[in-house]
Amino acid sequence: MFEKNLSMGYLLDFYGEVLTERKREVLEYYYNDDLSLAEIASELDISRQGVRDIIKKAEEELKFLEEKLHLAEKFDSAQRRIERARELVEVLGGADELKSELDAISAELG
Repeated sequence: MFEKNLSMGYLLDFYGEVLTERKREVLEYYYNDDLSLAEIASELDISRQGVRDIIKKAEEELKFLEEKLHLAEKFDSAQRRIERARELVEVLGGADELKSELDAISAELG
């Protein structure tokens, strides 16, 4: 069984524009619209195996891009740090700790 890896939908948000139009379209049908392989095949007039091959190749590209660029990982980390900074302001009123968190975000985002 070909199981969906939901993190691929997330990577598609970050790197989808780098994929060919066909690969992006197939992944959007599969992850965003939750269509089955058969439904995508029917929509695009290709075989289920063709759809599966496109998905596998596109997923490999997305994984490669994330391994090299780490954009999704950096974004997640920045979001966690921002949330931590908000908590510090609300609960502790910690200006020094907040500055440290914000400096870390800034350094991480380059």
